[in-house]
Amino acid sequence: MISTSAQGPSSKRRAPRQAGQSVGMGPLGRSGVVLLTYVLAALELTCLFMQFSIMPYLSRRLGLDSVAFGYQQTVFGVLQLLGGPVFGRFADQHGARAAFTLSFLASSALYLLLAAACIPALPGVALLFASRLPGALMHTLPAAQMVIADLSTPEERPAALGRLGLCFGVGLIFGSLLGGTLSSSCGIQCPVIVALVVTLLGALLSVTCIPASTKGASVHAQTTLPGKPKASVFDLKAITRLLLQPGVLPVFLVKVICGLPIGLFMVMFSIISMDFFRLEAAQAGYLMSFFGVLQMVIQGLVIGRLSSHFSEGALLRASVLVFSVVGLAMALMANVFHFCLLMPGLVFSLCALNVVTDSMLTKAVSTSDTGTMLGLCASVQPLTRTLGPTLGGLLYRSFGVPVFGHVQFAVNFIVLLVLWKQPVPRKMDRAQ
Repeated sequence: MISTSAQGPSSKRRAPRQAGQSVGMGPLGRSGVVLLTYVLAALELTCLFMQFSIMPYLSRRLGLDSVAFGYQQTVFGVLQLLGGPVFGRFADQHGARAAFTLSFLASSALYLLLAAACIPALPGVALLFASRLPGALMHTLPAAQMVIADLSTPEERPAALGRLGLCFGVGLIFGSLLGGTLSSSCGIQCPVIVALVVTLLGALLSVTCIPASTKGASVHAQTTLPGKPKASVFDLKAITRLLLQPGVLPVFLVKVICGLPIGLFMVMFSIISMDFFRLEAAQAGYLMSFFGVLQMVIQGLVIGRLSSHFSEGALLRASVLVFSVVGLAMALMANVFHFCLLMPGLVFSLCALNVVTDSMLTKAVSTSDTGTMLGLCASVQPLTRTLGPTLGGLLYRSFGVPVFGHVQFAVNFIVLLVLWKQPVPRKMDRAQ
């Protein structure tokens, strides 16, 4: 089922590269570019979570009710869903420097519009909705994943991608903390202005320090063949063609299907924390910080070590198995203490699923298409955010919190049976 071993001439393009064969690394060198990539990802995620922390309060200040707030959240999710694959293709065609710069400039535009929405003399609601539009091009994390995938060997790729979890944890913890602290002490517009300055700094660092391309020299030559027609960034056929390559679609479906149940739960978590767990805002913030710390430790440290001892197929099956067990336990939990006991297993499953599937999918396509593939992967979470408020709200209203555990158990158990019957072939699993 999940075989990505290509046959024929295209397999030559998928031969593993040695790290360091990328072109034009500049004065920073390979290790410096990788380190800067992690820093840029952490900066962008910190700004993003600063924005998330103040959006409900800014929306309420502008007079929006919960329905209108849901609409603007859905708009943001749809734009990111549509923009992810296109941005990934742009990154493949124009290189890492252009991708990072475009993402940070789009982020700067979003925060500039949000800052303008805080000014009483301006039409705040219109500017708030307009600020969602640049979200289609805000994809710093997929750009960072592309650089890491390009500059790492297949063997070290799971650990290298897993370290981005440290960036996510830093962004979640410091972004939420700074957003609340700055808005309380300096006004609700202060976090937005700080985020605007930081993203402009990120754009400057991208232009001056990130190499124009991190692809291998042979790939660079292939994309610049004389007389070869240059494909459009918006060529949807070229984007969807990746999903039809051998072994890609099954892995992608596992990523989407296994991640959907927990995604629905997380979309509804703010309501569940108030109604079911009976948490105050500060207590919910502490719980999310605990989640961020767990993600930093598990994705940044644990997944990398496990990937050096176990195959990607084994880790994928382990993540689905733990998802099933945690789902069964979620159906029985009665309070927030039970949820805290389940959270390590939940975070492990989520991190392992994302890291392993991203690694497998980037190995399944040619090096020239890693950005597009990661852009498709980045669309999975916006898809959940788009469907989640409606579907999750319907399930929660009709059946309560236990239904999320039942759905998670049922879906992942079925996927586990399929994976056990048709496991990942060792040849693809090790990307030999």
